[in-house]
Amino acid sequence: MDQVTVDLRTTQDGSASSRAWVARGREEASEGKAFPLQDPLHVMAHPLLDTGAKRALLASWASDACAVENLPNWRKLPETGALVPLDDILDALRALDGGALH
Repeated sequence: MDQVTVDLRTTQDGSASSRAWVARGREEASEGKAFPLQDPLHVMAHPLLDTGAKRALLASWASDACAVENLPNWRKLPETGALVPLDDILDALRALDGGALH
């Protein structure tokens, strides 16, 4: 499985409202670091990712390549190994398209 991390020096979206993510993002970017995202909510709240980058990352997580054997409704994130419900990933994708994130 491919490893995916976010290089905070390459994308920027100033529309995010989470002060903690903004502060962390600025700190990480100023230090030239990249860090893995841990779940769909982190992706949605990330201040330095634009909508296209969020969509691409979430779609890669939703793919069958991340499916967990014998657990078809779960995905194992390549970045962290965390198990995430597929429904959470799909909800985040719907939110990017203007639907509510619940």
